[in-house]
Amino acid sequence: MKLKFIATGAMAIACASAAHAQSAGSFILGTGWLHFSPQDSSSEITVVSRGGSPINRSIPNTGASIGDSDTIGFTALYFVTDNIAVEGVMGVPPSFDIGGEGILAPYGKLGSAKQWSPTLLLKYYFMQAQSRLRPYLGIGVSRVWFSDAAITNQQFLANPLLGGPTSVDVESKWVPVFNGGFSFQVTDHWYAGLSISYLPLKTTATLTSTSATSVGNLTSVSKADIKLNPIVTYINVGYRF
Repeated sequence: MKLKFIATGAMAIACASAAHAQSAGSFILGTGWLHFSPQDSSSEITVVSRGGSPINRSIPNTGASIGDSDTIGFTALYFVTDNIAVEGVMGVPPSFDIGGEGILAPYGKLGSAKQWSPTLLLKYYFMQAQSRLRPYLGIGVSRVWFSDAAITNQQFLANPLLGGPTSVDVESKWVPVFNGGFSFQVTDHWYAGLSISYLPLKTTATLTSTSATSVGNLTSVSKADIKLNPIVTYINVGYRF
């Protein structure tokens, strides 16, 4: 009888542990710190047209750079099975500083832009559902677009290179996401985690400048291809419902 009682108790503890694990049907909401580190490079700025007439002339030794940025991230994770989960990721749009390269480097910060990149991931969790530490690998897709892009450096705007007030438009893109990390069960409901993602992102920035002439305003359009390829680090906490 005593052995039967001990065995029954052990089974109850095991079931309770399974009930509080990352198993099929588990839903976890999380938040944390997102750090974007672009591995950026840029083509030379090309003047596409001026006053409506095509030019297509590259300006030697010019380019743009993008700085690092931090923001708050939010995630919603659902376990389809004990090992397979889907996750949605969204952050407060971080603001990136745009700098100049080559002959534009002395101007320092040229402007800024905010990035939106909602992401959907399919993740595979290794080890058993009851394991406290679970590494994972994931793959997914992100829709990346930019808002509030602006050139704000007045010295740069006065340069004949652009010729006047300039607006910026950055092309939106669908990009793949490669993800890996681990999750650690702190209590029955609370989790902590770390993930690293890589987004192979290449986009085009279009600069539209307007300068005043004796016969009216003259519009110039310039473009630059920019590789961002950000590495995104996410340190988070989550609560299992």
